[in-house]
Amino acid sequence: MTDSHSSAPSVSPRERIIGWDFGGVHVKAALVEGGRVQAVVQVPCPLWNGLPALENSVAALPGWAREPAHHAVTMTGELTDCFSDRADGVTQIAGWAAAHLPGTVAVYAGRAGFVAPEEAGAKAPDVASANWHATAALVGRLRPAALLVDLGSTTGDLIPIRDGQPRAVGYSDAERLETGELVYTGVVRTPLLALSPAVPFRGRRTALMAECFATTGDAYRLLRDLPEAEDQQDTADLKGKSIPETEIRLARMIGRDRHEGSAADWVRLAGVFAEAQLRLLHDAAATILSRGELPEEAPVVICGAGRFVAARLAARLGRPAEELSDLLAPRLAPEAGAFASTCGPAVAVALLAADPPARAG
Repeated sequence: MTDSHSSAPSVSPRERIIGWDFGGVHVKAALVEGGRVQAVVQVPCPLWNGLPALENSVAALPGWAREPAHHAVTMTGELTDCFSDRADGVTQIAGWAAAHLPGTVAVYAGRAGFVAPEEAGAKAPDVASANWHATAALVGRLRPAALLVDLGSTTGDLIPIRDGQPRAVGYSDAERLETGELVYTGVVRTPLLALSPAVPFRGRRTALMAECFATTGDAYRLLRDLPEAEDQQDTADLKGKSIPETEIRLARMIGRDRHEGSAADWVRLAGVFAEAQLRLLHDAAATILSRGELPEEAPVVICGAGRFVAARLAARLGRPAEELSDLLAPRLAPEAGAFASTCGPAVAVALLAADPPARAG
């Protein structure tokens, strides 16, 4: 790790800290006081509409999120197409944070530590989509060897941790897509057509309609896996989330209407899509584990809205699963437990800001 901390504000362990994860579809925030996570929250954020979406989403958060504090910021929203490129997105989001969050602000630059907002643009390759690094760095303090699987609404991060440090071969999104450490699939927003070219239905194998008629959120809603609190995004047709409406969307994926199948048929079809997604994740995990760097007993640490899928992946890999919120339990207030695993990067940057990693010499 390079020594890039010098101009980021210093933080007292007793200070009030808010960790932020500014994504392209959600804003996540975690409040840390006295080294203890007091509250965690997530709200939708259609950042593709521009920076005013951040202001609207932050306004929808509880009051503590807008009170003076030391703010530790990580992001993935720089990918959003309202920005000309990643560096532009990093610069604009960091600038927005400095202008709108009361108190001091530091931006997490992953392998380069925390930097001041005005330095973030110059450090864009380190800052961009480095939220996975924050979570992995925190997990490394709790488990010296593990496979972190953070499966969210949109993407999955699979990060090996060895000797208490993130040991990803890739760093950027492009590099991690090549190594299997980033799998662009999630449990809410992924179009079902991205999971498989064809599926079985009533004894035959049928091709899919190449349209975004339904998403993984529909499949997991039918399977009763997706908690309502995690199901925050619009549906593909901008209609409701009732079971009949969900079945309509799923049926369209195979060119059918809802009345052409039974409730059991649609649940079975949803299960096919869930299995297809699990296989994608399993292939990625197998590639990472084939490096032989993690001991056989190293657990899978799971977090994100899709941690129920990550737990199934751990079972398929024959490794124990440990939920992030359980690892953090001694530092979690009861009110923070519900979303601590869902909002892992926000929790992580707050706790890392409270107890920063040592600088490299």
